[in-house]
Amino acid sequence: MANTFKLKNNAVMPSTAGSPDTLYTVPSSTTTVVIGLTLANVHTAQVTASVTVIDSSNSNETSHVIKDAPIPVGSSIEIMSGNKIILEASDIIKVDCSVADKVSATLSIMEIT
Repeated sequence: MANTFKLKNNAVMPSTAGSPDTLYTVPSSTTTVVIGLTLANVHTAQVTASVTVIDSSNSNETSHVIKDAPIPVGSSIEIMSGNKIILEASDIIKVDCSVADKVSATLSIMEIT
């Protein structure tokens, strides 16, 4: 089994407020450990952001990692704070923001193949 550390990011998301964009989908035959997730406000006003995980092995059950968290102007929020999330093949991480294209997302992961 190979362990590969990776960075997945998106400069601005989501394309439409209220419609979460996919930040990462676990490839087939892969288990992923989410090490860190940071969201930064790139807007001129406060925004709120949400992160969800879609569990493909459980009828696409969707759970919130964080919901409607306020991010002040010029600030970021560290979502993981020392916690880890284990994802299986085809699981998805999505990010939403109260304003379109105003949150920047940085995801640090380790893929196990």
